[in-house]
Amino acid sequence: MSEPISQKPPTDDQDPKLKIYFLPNLLTAGNLFCGFVALTKIVEADPNSLEYFGQIKLALAFILLACIFDLFDGRVARMGGVESPFGREFDSLADLVSFGVAPAFLVQRVVLADVFGEYRQVSWFIASIYLLCGAFRLARFNCLAAMPSSSTNKDFLGFPIPSAAGLVASLTLLIIHFNEKEKNLGHWNYLIAAVLVFLSAMMVSTVRYPSFKLLGLRSTTTFLKIIVGALFVGCILILREKILYYVLPAFFTAYLIYGFVRPSLSRAWRREIEEEDDEPDSAN
Repeated sequence: MSEPISQKPPTDDQDPKLKIYFLPNLLTAGNLFCGFVALTKIVEADPNSLEYFGQIKLALAFILLACIFDLFDGRVARMGGVESPFGREFDSLADLVSFGVAPAFLVQRVVLADVFGEYRQVSWFIASIYLLCGAFRLARFNCLAAMPSSSTNKDFLGFPIPSAAGLVASLTLLIIHFNEKEKNLGHWNYLIAAVLVFLSAMMVSTVRYPSFKLLGLRSTTTFLKIIVGALFVGCILILREKILYYVLPAFFTAYLIYGFVRPSLSRAWRREIEEEDDEPDSAN
């Protein structure tokens, strides 16, 4: 009889440890927490209460805050050179909740349910299309990111789901702002349904959007841009009650449209807008 083959204890090379970096994943956890709180506020909001719009606004604020967390978690990981497969997967799970489930549920309950009246199944169907396309977009992003060729491509394939959620949230906020002023939007209430379907298609499209991954603490800019940026931020802080409802939808809409006009722009214009650098990104 042959002797049994002895198994060697696994070494560090045979049993690689999962790398979980604290700060980037803490920011991603903040993103997920904001998405959960937004869902909680949407469920707790009572349409018959005088505080209904206030609760919905709070939910929208948490969705937009999740966008800020999502903006910085990947950037912190790249700047520290600590990107990992775990962080990418965790980020996608958080994004699906904060930018997929929360906006779809919010729009269905706050806007679409009233638009379609007794045909509530239509509102659920439209919201589910957005959620499914968002999940598909995140899965595709993870698969492309795992490919070796993805390290040389700084663009997003399809409209990013955080930007889609930001546009949906800001448009909903604008609609609430008009409703509070007792302005009847009439057929314009159908706009959010059309936007939701269009964003669903854009998320799974092949239109490329700049990721602005090269923007960071080491990025350089002109003195004029600093002045314009400071004045813009100052105007938002001072006139936030009057212009914030219009600035946010305009900002996300401009990014959405930019994906279509970008191919027709010259390389010089694109470098100026996207702050592109000729050197490779050392954080990747």
